[in-house]
Amino acid sequence: MRPAVFLDRDGTIIEDVGYLDAIERIAWFPWSVDAIRALNRAGLPVVVVTNQSGVARGLLSESLVQEAHRAIDARLALGSAHIDAYYYCPHHPDGSVAAYRLECDCRKPGGGLIARAARELGLNPAQSFVVGDAWSDIGAARAVGARGVLVRNGTTEPRGSEVEPDALVDNLAAAVSWILTHVDRA
Repeated sequence: MRPAVFLDRDGTIIEDVGYLDAIERIAWFPWSVDAIRALNRAGLPVVVVTNQSGVARGLLSESLVQEAHRAIDARLALGSAHIDAYYYCPHHPDGSVAAYRLECDCRKPGGGLIARAARELGLNPAQSFVVGDAWSDIGAARAVGARGVLVRNGTTEPRGSEVEPDALVDNLAAAVSWILTHVDRA
């Protein structure tokens, strides 16, 4: 069991453009490829965990979510970086698509996506980090005993929460710097 870094997608790796309903709308933060490559070089598995309620709301399909992940992989590969695995939650209790309209433990702040990834990939959540731009990401970190890093990216400001992040940073590059000084490989 090894430590890993669990990254939120929208607002953390790529800009949050609302529901990503077209691949052409993917907009990269300038530091994301370099930051992920630094984690790769440090030998830390990088796993994306993302809520994709647009599926439950009928705004996009699961195949589009998977296509977006392939496009992200292609861009990362150009910079000699990679994501080890993607896990997403297509559910929402208020969804308009009956098959996806449900309460689940995989929707952040639940820890289901991280727990599943840890089980399937041999990862130790207690030694891991969850990085995201929303309080639900920090809640997911707490749900599995991981450390949570909240990135602002100029949009997220602390606004009081019963769940405090272990670190509050400006962007993914700063999060990776913090992680690399706090990782325990024992």
